[in-house]
Amino acid sequence: MSDQQAGFQQQQQNYAPQRAEMEYLCADCGATNNIKAREPIRCRECGHRIMYKKRTKRMVQFEAR
Repeated sequence: MSDQQAGFQQQQQNYAPQRAEMEYLCADCGATNNIKAREPIRCRECGHRIMYKKRTKRMVQFEAR
């Protein structure tokens, strides 16, 4: 295997795995729902269709001018 191919294989391993589910909060009842990609946006408790994505736990900082 050439050095170029070995470097390419190392780069592929550094990618983070894709997340299968995201957590959403129902706007009506406040229940937490785990929804996968391509799944209909609907609360499992009450059937409401308005959902809020949970805020990230990572620190987000913006530079103001």
